[in-house]
Amino acid sequence: MVKTDMVIAGAGIGGLAAAFALARQGLPVQVLERTETFSEVGAGIQLGPNVTRILQAWGLNDALNAVAAFPKRLQARDARSGRVVGELPLGERTQAVYGAPYVSIHRADLHALLAEAALGAGAKVSLGHQLQQVLQTDSGLQLQGLRADGSAWHMHSQALLGADGLWGLTRQAMGLSDEPRFSGQLAYRAMISQVDLPAHLRTDQVTVWMGPKVHVVHYPVQAGQGQNIVVIVHGAKPQNPQDWDQAAVKQGLRAGLGVVCSSLRERLDVVPSWRLWALHDRPPLSSATQMAQGRLALLGDAAHPMRPYLAQGAGMAIEDAQALAKCWTQDGSVEQRLAQYASQRWVRNARVQARAIRNGDIFHAQGLVARGRNLSLWLLGARLMDVPWLYGRTG
Repeated sequence: MVKTDMVIAGAGIGGLAAAFALARQGLPVQVLERTETFSEVGAGIQLGPNVTRILQAWGLNDALNAVAAFPKRLQARDARSGRVVGELPLGERTQAVYGAPYVSIHRADLHALLAEAALGAGAKVSLGHQLQQVLQTDSGLQLQGLRADGSAWHMHSQALLGADGLWGLTRQAMGLSDEPRFSGQLAYRAMISQVDLPAHLRTDQVTVWMGPKVHVVHYPVQAGQGQNIVVIVHGAKPQNPQDWDQAAVKQGLRAGLGVVCSSLRERLDVVPSWRLWALHDRPPLSSATQMAQGRLALLGDAAHPMRPYLAQGAGMAIEDAQALAKCWTQDGSVEQRLAQYASQRWVRNARVQARAIRNGDIFHAQGLVARGRNLSLWLLGARLMDVPWLYGRTG
């Protein structure tokens, strides 16, 4: 039977970030991943300075710079008229104000960066290992599961960190049986090489188009060589809500898109294929016990799935990882250190969850509310689009 201090269920971005943060401090870490290969769907992520600051502190700045793009600005446009209604300078301003850059990055590039760092720090990763049972004993946790070949594995650990996502088992082991809720919204995602686009459709900024029950965001990734495009519309729940990587037809996208300006429609029409993701989440956290109980703790989407309207899903998982690693260096029992982690993180995560939901309502506003939104952005611009409470240092 394998014995280790910390087992992490899930080798996604959050799980690997936690593995690196803990392993770099000398803690024995074992990551269990149910899939047989590392794989991240072709989608982009935005990382604000609250996140890049952590990656820099971890010594990953050069690796990040090699694959990320550095957008010059965040621009808001009306999806129907095409008019620019607000702008927030990024680039040099973000670095000057917050001491770290705002970047956009391909999810697979960030995943690979963290995987290399975690393995280099000494974390062990077992692919094709599905966690099926968690038993708490006086001496720790007994973990059981199956390998991809059908054989059983057993492991003893002092703690289990669930980074196994929205549908993960660790929540159930903590007694949290609430099902994810369907938001009523669908995200169509695409990745396209900038060189394959007409010159006027290439971009070096983050652009958000807002319309009635729809919004579109696009930005550079892959050191500026690629462009990530996401369209979020209102729609019916798919038959299999966990099949978030299904191929989507353009007809469904067009039906949900409604009336938009010709420049936006041209941008979307050049995309050869889309993938569909049904957006699910849970209500904002209401207590620390939703993030840690005893020797079990949750991180990222397993604890606080977020709608994408603040671009902080991956960011909060990385913040979680940093906080957990800091708590693990403190005196106290395993239970006390995990409780401290949850106490430090749940309020901020809940605030980001709530703000993301609110932003979605604003982005998809109709009628007079949409007019008021556009006018406010036109008059106040960067003051409304900046989020100092989020991007500033958290301690």
